[in-house]
Amino acid sequence: MARKLLYSGDRVHTLFARMRGDLHEMHYRHLCELADLKRELEQVRAQFDELRAVSLARSRAELEVAELRRLQAIGRARAVQYDPTTTPLQ
Repeated sequence: MARKLLYSGDRVHTLFARMRGDLHEMHYRHLCELADLKRELEQVRAQFDELRAVSLARSRAELEVAELRRLQAIGRARAVQYDPTTTPLQ
């Protein structure tokens, strides 16, 4: 008993060609999406670098203000005249 062919050779080649085309299209879409993601990642890294620079600058400024306040307190303490009659040494 001979089996009936469901698909001819030409039909199989046509199906494989269409599947191959679909694979190429999916590959192209994935490459485009990957390129978009890489661009987005570069933007996020640039924003992070900028944020880090601002944060470090703020930290340095806060340290500088603290040092200036310390020096100001030392200057005020030196400016006060010591009077041994009003404040005895311990």
